Amino acid sequence: MNAAAKAEGVEVTVGMIGVPTDIGASDRGACMGPEALRIMGLNEDLSGLGHRVRDHGDLSGPANPQRAPRRGLRHLREVNAWCSVLRDKVGELLGAGEVPLILGGDHSISIGSVSGVAAHCTSLDKPLSVIWLDAHADFNTPASSPSGNIHGMPLAALCGQIELEEIDIEPGRPLLDPTNVHLVGIRSVDATEKSMIMDCGVNVYDMRTVDERGMVAIMREILEAVTGVGGHLHVSFDVDFLDPPIAPGVGTTVAGGATFREAHLCMELIHESGLLGSLDLVELNPMLDVHGQTAAMMVDLTGSAFGKKIVYRPGQPRAH
Repeated sequence: MNAAAKAEGVEVTVGMIGVPTDIGASDRGACMGPEALRIMGLNEDLSGLGHRVRDHGDLSGPANPQRAPRRGLRHLREVNAWCSVLRDKVGELLGAGEVPLILGGDHSISIGSVSGVAAHCTSLDKPLSVIWLDAHADFNTPASSPSGNIHGMPLAALCGQIELEEIDIEPGRPLLDPTNVHLVGIRSVDATEKSMIMDCGVNVYDMRTVDERGMVAIMREILEAVTGVGGHLHVSFDVDFLDPPIAPGVGTTVAGGATFREAHLCMELIHESGLLGSLDLVELNPMLDVHGQTAAMMVDLTGSAFGKKIVYRPGQPRAH
């Protein structure tokens, strides 16, 4: 049973996994993100919608050694260790019929979560689509990254542009078909990233596109494309997708992000599509938050992805 079942009024089992690490970032603090989301009532919010929530606790991995980059990569061994254990756990939850909800942690962990989803899809011969909600393209490579931080590289790695040992499903094989990746909300893209995402065929909806076309039209177009492909939808939600004044609790703020209502529309439309199969929440840094407002907003938005609505429309299932 998956989120599609919930769209028809049937509860799902949400498998919550904490990944308390900031191993892929420069700023410390994202390692506290999972607990902040729990404290803000994520479990209770989802349970109140009628879902079964199984909190599997936090995964364990190496501490942040705060070393300088080597060959353009910081903490590759440690990132691989976290991603390997997360990959296996996500596969285990999907095999048990749960909807994985991954609480980060910096965005490098999505290499592990998406790898686990991809392995599951490959075993079932199902296609995989990804909606990547982010201020950044996350398409840097060791050669192009100014910092060597792997949280700026996960989408490039997942599309086969970087060889990160220990996390590939098959050596040399891209985990994602870039044409099934939908990058929404970007407004900070390095020159090399720009050419790479265009050459790979990633579907890009930057904030100018959002301004010109509106979030509803964009999300409906994306969800129609995902429906056409079939299979599994994974959503990776980076806090910096949001405009900094409403979500200050992130180390990589970029002005001009999605508004409160635009973000809710994204999540509400994803729920109404019945397509959501797994979800990342990444880059929440409680050290930079203001009175917990970013954590509270992420909990609220996650509720929308699982059926929480402001108003009820005829023909739609009611949610609390």
